[in-house]
Formats: sequence, structure tokens, C-alpha cells
Amino acid sequence: MKLLCVDSSSETASVAVIEDNKILTELTYNDKKQHSVILMTLIDSAIKNSGNTISDIDGFVVSKGPGSFTGLRIGMSTVKALAHGSNKPYASISTLDALAYSIPEFNGIICPLFDALRNNVYTALYKKTNGELLPICDYDAIEISELINKLNSLGEPVLFLGDDCFKFKDMLSEVKLGTFASPFNNLVRASSLGFIAMDKFKNNDFNNLDEDAPLYIRVSQAEREYINKHGKTVYEE
Repeated sequence: MKLLCVDSSSETASVAVIEDNKILTELTYNDKKQHSVILMTLIDSAIKNSGNTISDIDGFVVSKGPGSFTGLRIGMSTVKALAHGSNKPYASISTLDALAYSIPEFNGIICPLFDALRNNVYTALYKKTNGELLPICDYDAIEISELINKLNSLGEPVLFLGDDCFKFKDMLSEVKLGTFASPFNNLVRASSLGFIAMDKFKNNDFNNLDEDAPLYIRVSQAEREYINKHGKTVYEE
């Protein structure tokens, strides 16, 4: 089974073509280019470099977030269009799940995170048991000091990862048993999305193209300002 996998949840854009348990091609661009400009070029290059055409792809995978609101919308709309146009199945995977998946072994809590602005982060906590990655809390947007207190109260080794870790490194260093992943593990890899999704595809567990939406966790700043002004969301008009 060949899957085309796309992540555009942050400044990095990553596209991979995987087949079963093998990466055929993976391209990662991390130079603050607009996803709307480069994403289709990366997709086209990844498919061609893997020796395939779009008709050879059996399914499509995209990161659903959390992350950049604009990046998530661009990635999801692009991948949905490809899945719809080719009449192939589609799945979306949490960006946090994909980051945690990239850690092969760690005897403690794995804490991927993204900047959610105003000293908040998007995060979730995971542990690996007998090689299986298991979440120990739900996805959340949390104030960084609250996260630090929570982790210190658990009293276990913690591994931080994610491209935004460097922004909070001084604060996160207050976690008594905390450490930081290598730069290699800090970027979301499209292939990680695909390998997580592979079991879903093999079990015919797909996402609905019409109903699936990005996992924002919190509303955008524009919508927060609208709520503050009008006392309701745009969906309640």
C-alpha cells in the first residue's frame, strides 16, 4: 500500500511517499516559505522521485493539527482535493502524535509541543509501553508554567520535542527531570504521519472528506476578538 503524506502544520513543509513499512521518498523544506507556494511542487517532486504517478497512490494522509491555522487549512484542503479527485481514501493524524512517534524509545514521558502564543503551548503527553505509544492525556492548549508544574508533580523523566522548544527552553529547564530531543526529532516528518495511518488504512478506517476538519484546540485570534466584541461566535449568527 502506497500513501502520500503531507505535513504543513508549522513553518516546515514535509511530504513523503511510503509503501508499507518503507519510505520511498521524503522531502522536508524548512525555510519559512509559504505553503501555498511550495506545497504542490513538493508533492509533485515526491511522487516523481518515488518512481510513481498520482494514480499509483492508494491513499492520502495529512496532519490535522494542532499548529499554524493557515498551514493546516492549506495542507488539509490540498490533500482533500487530491483524495477527492482520485477517489482514494483519506486520513488525518494529529501533529503531536506524529512528533511523539519519532522517538524510538524513552523511559519516561514524551512531551511534544508547539507555540500557541502568549506563553501557551499545544501539547499532549505520551509514554511508550512494550514499544506501543500511548497517550496519557488529551490534546491541550496550556500555559507554559502550568505545564511545568504538572510535569514536576508527575515526578518522571520528561523528553521535550518540537521545533518551538527553543523558544521556551529556559522555562522548560525548570522541569526537574526534563531533557530535550535532538534537532533531528524536532520537525514533524510526513512519513511519521503515514506510518501511524497505515493501520487505519489496512482496517478501512478512513476519515470523511466532508466532515473532517483541522484540530485547532483553541479558536483563532480573529475569532477570539469577534467573541469579545459580539459575545458569540460567527457560527452562532
